Amino acid sequence: MQRDSQAYFFRKSGNKTIDITMSPAKNLLITGIPGVGKTTLLVWTARALSDYRPAGFITREIREEGTRKGFLLVSCSGQQRILSHVAINSTVRIGKYGIDLAGFEQFLMELSLQENKSGFVMIDEIGKMECFSPLFRDTVLFSLAADRPFIATIGKKGTPFMEMIKRRSDVKLVEVTVQNRECIREDLFAVAIAMLE
Repeated sequence: MQRDSQAYFFRKSGNKTIDITMSPAKNLLITGIPGVGKTTLLVWTARALSDYRPAGFITREIREEGTRKGFLLVSCSGQQRILSHVAINSTVRIGKYGIDLAGFEQFLMELSLQENKSGFVMIDEIGKMECFSPLFRDTVLFSLAADRPFIATIGKKGTPFMEMIKRRSDVKLVEVTVQNRECIREDLFAVAIAMLE
């Protein structure tokens, strides 16, 4: 069913109304504080849109005995690579986590997102760790400018590159909060469908 690309959806969450506009923008960025559920929301959306053949990756926590030790990259095709870990000895670091920058860029090259013919690209996430990579930044800029839709999570606070991305006129930025995360799912799905049609 064809949807009106200018439609508005309103949801009530407590005393706050959430307005998600299905704008003509072909890029959807999901932001919010750490742990609020951005990745969970993106994974649900990607699964619901599996017929459109998404390409890209998500980031999972690596936990050992209940303690977070690092982050694992998992592609839509099942490839895996450790992005960062407390045991990685690297000059590129965020807090206690050493970042395997060369390994990350190898992972990106194997994904070939700039050449992939998928229906849309998804990335979780555009974050401080990932933005150390020039290849990652180039991949994000390419995906934003390409013809196909781009759906990604992005940190609420971050680098100048991240803030520049959020201000682009071809980006629809949606913030996920504790108050709206349970009711926003179907609205985000509708926004994504409008982007793909």
